[in-house]
Amino acid sequence: MLLKYELPHMSRPARFFCPTCPYVSQIEPKVKIKRKQRLVKKAVDPIITKDDMSNAPKTDQAHCPNCGHNKAAYIQFQTRSADEPMTINFTCEKCSHCWRED
Repeated sequence: MLLKYELPHMSRPARFFCPTCPYVSQIEPKVKIKRKQRLVKKAVDPIITKDDMSNAPKTDQAHCPNCGHNKAAYIQFQTRSADEPMTINFTCEKCSHCWRED
């Protein structure tokens, strides 16, 4: 069970108390509660690597929005619920531009 915080009232100082048992911990008025925690950014691994795209199936039905070339490698992912269509990620063979179709 987590302790709950009770604000000071009249002459009683602030305190922590347990809602299920009689435990009470008084807080001294000069004590400040600080909560600082530095967040560290972690390196993000790519979901689709260049090796994945080099081994991916190719199509000539996709037109690159960057250069207009009509050949691209593609990979399909189910990113939404099962009753929604799959998301298709394309990579142009000519300019290596990546785009997706939902």
